[in-house]
Amino acid sequence: MSEPVLSVRGLAVTFVGGGRPVPAVRGIDFDVYANEVLGIVGESGSGKSVTSLAITGLLPETAQLQGSVRLSDVEVTTADPEILRQMRGQDVGMIFQDPTTTLNPVLPIGRQVTEGQVAHGQIPAQRARERGIELLREVDIPDPEGRVSQYPHQFSGGMRQRAVIAMAMAGRPRLIIADEPTTALDVTVQAQVLSVLAKRQADTGAAVILITHDLGVIAEVAHRVAVMYGGRIVESGPVAEIFKRPQHPYTVGLLQSLPRIDSVDERLVPIPGQPPNPARLPKGCTFHPRCPIGRDRPRCQTEDPPLSEVGPSHRSACHYADEVAKLFADAMPQGRAAATVAQAAALAVEAPLLTVDGLKVYFPIKAGLLRRRVGWVRAVDGVSLSVRAGETVGLVGESGCGKTTTGRAIMGLIKATGGSVSFAGQEITSLGLGELRKVRRHMQYIFQDPYSSLNPIKTVGDIVAEPLRIHGLYDEKGGAARISELFELVGLSRTVIGRYPREFSGGQRQRIGIARALALQPKLLILDEPVAALDVSIQAQVINLLQDLQKELGLAYLFIAHDLSVVRHISDRVAVMYLGRIVEESEKTTLYEQPTHPYTQSLLSAVPIPDPDAREARRRIVLEGDIPNPAKPPSGCYFHPRCFKATARCAVEEPSFAPYPGLPTRSACHYAGPLAVVGRQHEAAS
Repeated sequence: MSEPVLSVRGLAVTFVGGGRPVPAVRGIDFDVYANEVLGIVGESGSGKSVTSLAITGLLPETAQLQGSVRLSDVEVTTADPEILRQMRGQDVGMIFQDPTTTLNPVLPIGRQVTEGQVAHGQIPAQRARERGIELLREVDIPDPEGRVSQYPHQFSGGMRQRAVIAMAMAGRPRLIIADEPTTALDVTVQAQVLSVLAKRQADTGAAVILITHDLGVIAEVAHRVAVMYGGRIVESGPVAEIFKRPQHPYTVGLLQSLPRIDSVDERLVPIPGQPPNPARLPKGCTFHPRCPIGRDRPRCQTEDPPLSEVGPSHRSACHYADEVAKLFADAMPQGRAAATVAQAAALAVEAPLLTVDGLKVYFPIKAGLLRRRVGWVRAVDGVSLSVRAGETVGLVGESGCGKTTTGRAIMGLIKATGGSVSFAGQEITSLGLGELRKVRRHMQYIFQDPYSSLNPIKTVGDIVAEPLRIHGLYDEKGGAARISELFELVGLSRTVIGRYPREFSGGQRQRIGIARALALQPKLLILDEPVAALDVSIQAQVINLLQDLQKELGLAYLFIAHDLSVVRHISDRVAVMYLGRIVEESEKTTLYEQPTHPYTQSLLSAVPIPDPDAREARRRIVLEGDIPNPAKPPSGCYFHPRCFKATARCAVEEPSFAPYPGLPTRSACHYAGPLAVVGRQHEAAS
């Protein structure tokens, strides 16, 4: 094997200056070779991003660094600032998670993607525009000649991330570090970005470090995997070995916590507890408090295991690695029979608790000195759906399709422009504020970001009690005893009631938000991306909690999400939105196994599956372009500019939303037809 592009030995990073030292990275070793993708996975706080900053010499002054980081001929840990500047300009490209904060909002995109090459003398300044056009064309940005002079706010999220990739790879660096490059993106845009990244790597032969919490992405693009926990690498090896024969209990826990689009397990198997605080790591093996093998074993409680060989190129830091295979086999869920059409039909007999009919939400576009209306943004354009008691309806689609606006309009948080919303047989869009507040007792909203939805200056007990006080029901419902009961209902101790939101983890804050939503004993919860901001193991805990609460309390859920794997796991029926309209609706299993609308088929084909064997068994339908501007929707079928089935008819004739023969499905497509895309090879029109 050739010499590695990057060699890391004994890397340790400790932050000092704010009290006790915080060991963020604790002695890790790895190599990365040309034309190779090394995936680094782990929960928040495991040390992944700190490792990437140490490799590039970007650690803050409060960090103490030990060990060796050798990139080409440069020892990063001892290099002077000018050498590091040259290294970052020529040998390393960095792709950060949020392209909005990476790009300068006041500089044109073309200048930014070529800035490094100009600064390091790789191209003359007079050739910068021409080179910028070349780079934007290489990452598949449409109309590069026009886009090169535009600013970041004029690009969509996916286009901004592709511009960052162009910037990172402009000088043909030997190493690319991609830190959660697709976390903030929709699944279709994620597929585009990963495709661009793979193409650019093939062109340059660069080594890539891909840092992510998405095991599906790792399975699809990585060659080797390093699993980090508590600042250490606890397992590393070839991607197929890690997924098929994991040798560390933490890796098993990550794999079993993950909802999968190609299975319908009854219940996820989360890792108990929370990731450790780097400032207060447990003694011995840092994973032992959460480990089903070592939780009660004295050796695990006192002795930190070394990273040792357990197979060819496969290493694990576990005293009892020989027991992990049985743990993995036992932890594999047996699965359940898929919901049948007959079961769905039985639910359909019941009268809907929530009925949405032709809902429209238009926002005016104003221009000129007098701010006159010159058009409308059709955020929601005729949505109809229903939710029955005890049922979960998933609402999915790309960012900007109108999912969240639909949810907020149902709650009356946004005024509807047209259509009707009926709850328990009562039409509520025309109600006054006082009458609407009475109805809202039975309808509650859970937001995506659990921190920003909680008042930071109130105790969590006061936050959960607030709905009861607003409706004058605090004493009637039991006062403090009711609040304690709610905390225990969502799996939190009543002893934490006097604490503030900042003292809780993300998963605990989301549980507090759920407790607040349940305070008034609602019949319907509208959940807006409730697990999107959580690590995979904490996500599994919250999903299980929601399912338990639904069974115990008979709740109905409208579950808004872009993660199709989570939606498959939790939903009974699924509605797919595109540009303000529902384009397909069906019983869950039918929609995932026999989708009839090209947009649904594209979404499902783009979802990564955490199985390396699926790389060759699936062919993606990669959508071209971005979702259109809802202020200027296309004529005919809104989806036709991006559709692989579109004909001239689609550009002029709007399809009706009609039942599909033989399936419990409604679809809005002139050429609707089943196409299996999950876990099977398929053919797509070019």
